[in-house]
Amino acid sequence: MRSASWLSGGLAAGLVLSACVAFAASDAPKPQYGKWGFDLAGADFKAKPGDDFFRYANGTWLDHTQIPADKPAYSLRLAMTDTTEQRLHEIMEAAAATVAHAPTTTEGKVGAFYKSFMNEANVEKLGASPLKAHLDAIRAAKSRDDIAALMGRSNFDFNAALFGTYIDIDIKNPKIYAVTANQSGLGLPDRDYYLKKEFEGPRAKYHAYVASLLKLLNWPGADKHADEILALETRVAQASWTRVQDRDPVATYNPMTIAELEKLSPGFSWSRYLGEAKLGGLKRIIVAEKSAFPKLAAIFAGTPLETLKAWQAFTMADSAAPYLSKAFTDASFEMHNKTLSGQLAQSARWKRGVHTVSGGDFLAGDRVDRFGNIGWAVGELYTAKYFPPSSKAKIEDLIQNLKAAFRARLVKLDWMSEKTKAQALKKLDTYNIKVGYPDHNRDYSKLVILDDDVIGNVQRAAEADWDFYVRRMNGPVDRSDWGMTPQTNDAYNGTLRDIVFPAGILQPPMFDANADPAINYGAAGGVIGHEMTHGFDDQGRKFDAEGALRDWWTLEDAKTFETRAKILGEQYSKFEPIPGVKVNGDLTMGENIADLGGLTMALEAYHASLKGKPAPVLDGLTGDQRVFLGWAQAWRGKLRDETIRKMVVSDPHSPRMFRVNGPMRNIDAWYAAFGVKPGDKLYIEPSKRVRLW
Repeated sequence: MRSASWLSGGLAAGLVLSACVAFAASDAPKPQYGKWGFDLAGADFKAKPGDDFFRYANGTWLDHTQIPADKPAYSLRLAMTDTTEQRLHEIMEAAAATVAHAPTTTEGKVGAFYKSFMNEANVEKLGASPLKAHLDAIRAAKSRDDIAALMGRSNFDFNAALFGTYIDIDIKNPKIYAVTANQSGLGLPDRDYYLKKEFEGPRAKYHAYVASLLKLLNWPGADKHADEILALETRVAQASWTRVQDRDPVATYNPMTIAELEKLSPGFSWSRYLGEAKLGGLKRIIVAEKSAFPKLAAIFAGTPLETLKAWQAFTMADSAAPYLSKAFTDASFEMHNKTLSGQLAQSARWKRGVHTVSGGDFLAGDRVDRFGNIGWAVGELYTAKYFPPSSKAKIEDLIQNLKAAFRARLVKLDWMSEKTKAQALKKLDTYNIKVGYPDHNRDYSKLVILDDDVIGNVQRAAEADWDFYVRRMNGPVDRSDWGMTPQTNDAYNGTLRDIVFPAGILQPPMFDANADPAINYGAAGGVIGHEMTHGFDDQGRKFDAEGALRDWWTLEDAKTFETRAKILGEQYSKFEPIPGVKVNGDLTMGENIADLGGLTMALEAYHASLKGKPAPVLDGLTGDQRVFLGWAQAWRGKLRDETIRKMVVSDPHSPRMFRVNGPMRNIDAWYAAFGVKPGDKLYIEPSKRVRLW
């Protein structure tokens, strides 16, 4: 699951017990998968669970499922997204049917935004003309300071920058907001794509893509500038920190004055940049990759002005391409979706339209949701129809039971001292569980949306979003805030010490009210436990009960944690999803710890829910077996090789087969449930199994 900011779960006992009653009734609604919530036909029980449990639980489905041509991967999670996508399609089509040119209602603005994207004839007629003002501004730049000013618009315009900025809670003083500056400037997924021989193919395609977009803009010297732009981004990649380095919240917290920032990175006009970013009065900023900043500033100062202008033109067109004419969208698809993710065909236009307006996960559709959407308005309409307040209240109450289960587990930890444990329990007690949708809707009353101006809609929506964060920056921290829209098929643990489960993820197979409780514990319970564990993973453990970055561990406890986490990282680094490509156990550490903690906690919560009674046996499968199968089914899916290659260098999550096999082999109950013995490929000696949370 995705983690928010520095921090990156079955549903509670009462929830699954009520599901048990429904399951037992003869006239009860049927679960979506199988007779009791698990698709037995999709498993491969001929496989040996101790050799490959992912295959054991999902093998027949894997053999018979083809990844759709318009997707880089397919899974039951993406099937959930497909359901949400269809629902949003119906909502947007209805909203667009009678929409005014410049509507004033939330529903009208959603409809007009969607209509502007779907008016393909108008988009084709306009060609590149919606970018004229942007190109004119780039051509008019007479100095690097002018370019720095254009870069300052990168949060709410189509411009790119060598430095990014964002506004979030100050991690050492969580009562205030702070602006953080971080490295940026790469068009490929990760610095490795520029520096490693294995990515020569994508680099060559990227070079051709740069030239093709510049030619579509009628930018002179496109081929020459493509050489220069690739060389520029390669220098940026060499100066940039790795993703593993970026996971260290201590190393990336470097507060300073603006004068100190200018001294750290001379040659870049921070005054022009921050002024254009609407941060002109800023007195203090947090620098993330401190040692990279002087190098990036030197690269900027040493790059010819004409090269910087060509780079700005390309990156602007690259950002805007999904909303432009077919020539642009085809070029963008070939590079970002086909070359980098292996996707064979572009999604239907209506799907791209849904994601343009709503935002969402790139993996669920084409590259049309980078920024500039009105996802909160869409979420308001979605939850009004598909997630009533009664469901929100019920699940909020029931999830608290799993929080209690985690508390009981913390109390019993045998490797942690009482001093550290007291702080851990205090932190857990501060968790704020948020379910379904926010308590307050985002105000879009001043946002202008027109039914024939998709580029303008994207830009104005992006600016409205950025203005929202700038306006509240000097006020009190809003603990009711959400960082993920209600329709999102994901969850997170955030800097507000909040654990958020949007309405979009509360669907089968993640949660099915008609399924066997053990399945719900394995799937939804594992995910809820996952998010709770994020507050105690290798990053999250560095934040205290107030949400502040502070060391509250004894030295001995910290050393024990780090030793055990290192062993887990070494386990994952041996996993090889495709020949020659291995998982990075350091990059994926936080997610792997959360998976192990979440599944362990879910199993214990299931045991507690039985209240001393024996678990029923269904189709010859015990309760424990069904918990593990529920988790495995939740991650059922397959990815194209190109997607895997991109994932292992840029994604903090392990490929889904290892989100199943990785945690299982460290849980004693799994060995007992499936008779896993020495000699099985996943077998680990008891003394070498990782036991954390």
